Amino acid sequence: MTEGQMKDTRFVRPYGDTTNDGMIQVSFTLPVAHDARAEAAALQLAAKMGLDPAMVVHARGMGPDFTFFVVYGRCRHVVDLAEITVAEREYPLLTPAEVNAAIRTTLRRKLVVVGACIGTDAHTVGIDAILNIKGFAGEKGLEYYREIKVVNLGAQVEIDALAEAARAHAADAVLVSQVVTQKDAHLTNTRALVSRMSELFPDGRRPLLVVGGPRFDPGAAADLGVDRIFTRGTTPREVAGYLVHALASARIAA
Repeated sequence: MTEGQMKDTRFVRPYGDTTNDGMIQVSFTLPVAHDARAEAAALQLAAKMGLDPAMVVHARGMGPDFTFFVVYGRCRHVVDLAEITVAEREYPLLTPAEVNAAIRTTLRRKLVVVGACIGTDAHTVGIDAILNIKGFAGEKGLEYYREIKVVNLGAQVEIDALAEAARAHAADAVLVSQVVTQKDAHLTNTRALVSRMSELFPDGRRPLLVVGGPRFDPGAAADLGVDRIFTRGTTPREVAGYLVHALASARIAA
């Protein structure tokens, strides 16, 4: 980083002891027994990650064949904030009363939402935060909205079962939460759900498909074939506002 860049708030580096010193801490596990060679390997990996200088501040064997490391070092890389683009929310946040009024005006019936965690995912915290009346971050969940009918199928729901439930309940929207992401299971499950829903709902009559979870990329909705992706920190109001916005836009387009 040049002297000029250091004074330009558009360019940023990690912060440790002093501004723009680039100091960061990372942790990782290597599949080697804990010895001097393992620590040397950790330092070499840190150097290839752009940490120079780096030091191993913690190393602990995890069984006979693995070692967990914490490495502290200076990152050489700089981030140019001007080159970063993020998906901006294109709809307003509405109060529950405003959402209910919009649904009555747009649909003239209750909006039906079917939600679940699919595959082997047993983590219902995300889906419950959005659907259950207790909600999240001080906001009531979608069950609180008078004009929204919520069908929460819970955890470990098979993809066929969710698709069939969406058809049986004439769902306007299907909400899926995926926390288990080993081997990109969240992406595989989402694509499988999109395929099955397309089979059951031909001719553009498919419900809105909304997925969420900590490892989803909000910009990957088109690639996955879903209508919206929400990530960590999403609140029920954001989801309710999106559903109203999307359904209203679809009716205008039709």
